[in-house]
Amino acid sequence: MTDTDLIPAPGTVRLIPGAGGFVLDEATVIDAGPGTEATARWLRATLGAVTGLALPPGAGDDGETIRLRIDPSDAGHLGPEGYKLYVNGDDITIHGGGAAGVFWGAQTLRQLLGPDAFRRAPLTPGKEWAVSGTFVEDEPRFAWRGLMLDVARHFMPKDGVLRYLDLLAAHKLNVFHFHLTDDQGWRVQIKRYPKLTEVGSWRARTKFGHRASPLWEEKPHGGFYTQDDIREIVAYAAERHITVVPEIDIPGHSQAAIAAYPELGNTDAIDTTSLSVWDTWGVSKNVLAPTDNALRFYEGVFEELLELFPSEFIHVGGDECAKDQWKRSPTAQARIKELGLADEDELQSWFIRHFDNWLSARGRRLIGWDEILEGGLAEGAAVSSWRGYAGGITAARAGHDVVMCPEQQVYLDHRQDAGQDEPVPIGYVRTLEDVYRFEPVPPQLTEVEARHVIGTQANVWTEVMEDHARVDYQTFPRLAAFAEVAWSALPAPAERDFADFERRMAVHYGRLGALGVAYRPPTGPLPWQRRPGVLGRPIEGEPPNV
Repeated sequence: MTDTDLIPAPGTVRLIPGAGGFVLDEATVIDAGPGTEATARWLRATLGAVTGLALPPGAGDDGETIRLRIDPSDAGHLGPEGYKLYVNGDDITIHGGGAAGVFWGAQTLRQLLGPDAFRRAPLTPGKEWAVSGTFVEDEPRFAWRGLMLDVARHFMPKDGVLRYLDLLAAHKLNVFHFHLTDDQGWRVQIKRYPKLTEVGSWRARTKFGHRASPLWEEKPHGGFYTQDDIREIVAYAAERHITVVPEIDIPGHSQAAIAAYPELGNTDAIDTTSLSVWDTWGVSKNVLAPTDNALRFYEGVFEELLELFPSEFIHVGGDECAKDQWKRSPTAQARIKELGLADEDELQSWFIRHFDNWLSARGRRLIGWDEILEGGLAEGAAVSSWRGYAGGITAARAGHDVVMCPEQQVYLDHRQDAGQDEPVPIGYVRTLEDVYRFEPVPPQLTEVEARHVIGTQANVWTEVMEDHARVDYQTFPRLAAFAEVAWSALPAPAERDFADFERRMAVHYGRLGALGVAYRPPTGPLPWQRRPGVLGRPIEGEPPNV
C-alpha cells in the first residue's frame, strides 16, 4: 500500500521521511480528549476486534498511544468535519475541528492499516499491525454527503440497515436518507395508527424484475421497524456522525397507507375499501384525499416521527402525485374552488405547503423531491433535485437549499453496463467512471447561488433488488466513486484522474471484500448473476440532461 491509496482522496497526504512507523501492540492505549470518547469506543471495537488488542484508555508513554483531540484552532481552519492525522514512531495523533472530524480521521487510520483492518476477527494470531510515518490533512467539500435507501419496495431488516450505516461511515458519508413509506409498504411503527404496520407493511406478492416483467414472486413480503428499532438506528448513526433523515411520502406514493386506512383516499372517486398494498412497480393512481381528515392523520404521523428523528430536515416526498382521482372527486374539486386554486397541480402544492408550515412551526425544515417547487415553498424548505439539474437550479436561484441527486447520474439502481448481462438492465447506463465524473454544482449557478447546493446524495431504489446481495451489487463500487465526489476537492469532471481512482480502487476492493460487500466485480457480472433481459427495461437512447 502507498501513501495515496485512500478513498475518498484526502486534501493532503504525504509520507514523513525518517519519522518511522507506529506499531500497535499490547501496550497501545487510546488517549481520548474531551468530546472524542465515541470515536475511542469505535476504534476499540473495530481495531480491537481485528487485532486482538485491548486498546484500553490511558495516557501512555511515547510509542504506545493513539491520541484523539478536538482542537479549536483547527476548527476555524478546517471546519468541524476536518482533521489532521500524524503518524510517527512515537504516537498517532488525530486532531479534529470537531468530534466528527476526529471520527473521519479514525476512518482514515483504519484504511492506513490495510484491508484486513476491515475484518471482524484476527486472521493470523500475532500479526504485526503497523502504519508508516504519515501526515494527512483533510476536510469535506459538502456538508450533506448522503445515501438514500428505499426499504419500502423491498424491506431491509434492522441489522442490514446498521450494516449500511457502517458502510456509509467507512466512506465518510454523513446523511442516511431513510425512504420508509411508499405504495408497496409502510415500514415505521406509528402507535396511534397500528394498521399502518398491521396492514400496510405487508403485500401478498411481488413483481419480480421491473414493471415489464411477466414474473411474480407468489409469497408475502414485508416487515417494519418498531419505534425502538428506529431509536437504535438513529443512535447507531449518531455515534458515526451520520444524520438519519426520514421520508414519509405525501400525497402520492401512499397506497399502502390507504390500504390500511381507506378513509385517507378519495372515497368519492373510487372504492378505497378494495385497495391492498400495491404489488407492482410504477406510479399508483391512488393518492391521499385533500381533506382535513388526511391532514390531521399525517400530522399525527409526523408528531410521532419528530420524537424518533432529531434531524433538522424531514423529507415528505411530494413527487409523482397522480391527479386522476382528484379530477373526478367532488371533494377535491370543492377544495380547489374553496381555496381559489387554478387546478390540481396547485392543490398538490397546497398540501405540501401545509406540512411545510407545520414542520417550520416545530423547528424543523421540510425537504422534498423537486416537484414541491410547483406552487412555491416556505423560506426554510429545501429541495432534492432528482429530475436532472433543472429543479436544483430553480431552487438555488430562489434562495432554497438544494441536495443534488439527479436520476441521470446517481440513481444506483440503474444499470452499470450497456450490454444485456446486467442482472436487471434498467434505466440509464452509469458506469463507475460516469459516477466519478458527476459534478453536483451546475455551472449555470453564480457563486452566491451555488452556496445553496448544500450537498449531494446517491439514491438506491429497490424495486429490482430482492435481497441484500443485489443491493450491494448495485451500490458498490459506485458508492465509493460517489463518496469521493461528495468529499474531495476534485477538478472539473473532464480533468479528473479516473486512472488514479481505479488504481486506488484496486486496494479498496480488498476493503470492501473484508467488509463482506457483494460488490459488482470490476470485470462485470458473473454468469450466475445474470438475469433474462425481459426482467429489465433496457433503454435504447437517453434524453439529454436538463
